[in-house]
Amino acid sequence: MASFCSPSSDSLGGKAKLAHALLLGAAIAASAAAAAYYGRLRRWRTRVVGIIPARFASTRFEGKPLVQILGKPMIQRTWERAKLASTLDSVVVATDDERIAECCRGFGADVIMTSESCKNGTERCNEALQKLEKDYDIVVNIQGDEPLIEPDIIDGIVRALQGAPDAVFSTAVTSLKPGDGLDPNRVKCVVDNNGYAIYFSRGLIPFNKSGQVNPNFPYLLHLGIQSYDAKFLRIYPQLPSTPLQLEEDLEQLKVLENGYKMKVIRVNHDAHGVDAPEDVKKIEDLMRERNIS
Repeated sequence: MASFCSPSSDSLGGKAKLAHALLLGAAIAASAAAAAYYGRLRRWRTRVVGIIPARFASTRFEGKPLVQILGKPMIQRTWERAKLASTLDSVVVATDDERIAECCRGFGADVIMTSESCKNGTERCNEALQKLEKDYDIVVNIQGDEPLIEPDIIDGIVRALQGAPDAVFSTAVTSLKPGDGLDPNRVKCVVDNNGYAIYFSRGLIPFNKSGQVNPNFPYLLHLGIQSYDAKFLRIYPQLPSTPLQLEEDLEQLKVLENGYKMKVIRVNHDAHGVDAPEDVKKIEDLMRERNIS
C-alpha cells in the first residue's frame, strides 16, 4: 500500500514539469529583457555629425585651411574624405573666418560661423553644435589639417563610442615611429588593458630609465580625430581648466583630469598632418605616389 507520506512518481513528475516550465519562462523573460536592452543600446547615440573646425589665424601656419594641395584647398580635401564615412549623417565646417566660409560654400560644404573666442577645436565644435538645426547624439571633431584621413577611422571611433556607454569621448592611436619619439608635435598616448586612455603627452611616454627611445617598445601616436557624446560636449566648456591640460597644452587631458572616461581604438595609419608650410610638399608627394588626384 502506498504511503501517504511519500509523493508518488506522478506527482514528482508534475512538480518537475512545473519547475521546468517556471525556469523556461524565466529564461524567456530574461532573453526578452536582454534583447530589449541591447535593442535600445543599438539605437543609442545613433545620430552623428562630423564637424571640421577651421580658423585662419595660426601662429605656425596662418591661413592653413586654404593652402592648396594639388589644386584644392586643404579644407576641401578633408571634407571630401569625411563625406566618405558611413557613420556620419552630415559634415559641416565650423569657422570664425569669412574667407574660409566663402571657400567652403564654393565647393558645397555646409558652414557654421563661430566665435573668434573659441580656445580650441572642441569649443568650436560645441558652439557649432548649438547652432545646428538638428539634434545629434555624437559629434566627431575632424582635424582639418589631415587631408588624407581615412573614413574607416572616423567610423571606428564613432562605433567605439557607441559601444562604450561609460565613455564620453573616443579617439584613435597608431604606432609611433621611433624617430618621432621626442617630437613635441607628435602627441603620445598610453592605454589600459580595456582600451581606455590613461594619459597623453607631448613627451615620450612611457619614459624608461635610460632616457632613450626604445626601438622595440610599441609606443602609441595619438591621431587628432576624436568624437564626443553630444551631452558631454555641451558641458565641456564649463569644466575648469586643469594643470596637466595647461602644462601639456592638450585639451583631451581636461577630459581625463575631470574624471571622464575616453575610449581608444588602435588603427594602422600613417599620420600625415600639415603642421608647417614645408609639410605641404610631403603630402603632395605622397598623394602622387598613391595616384590621388
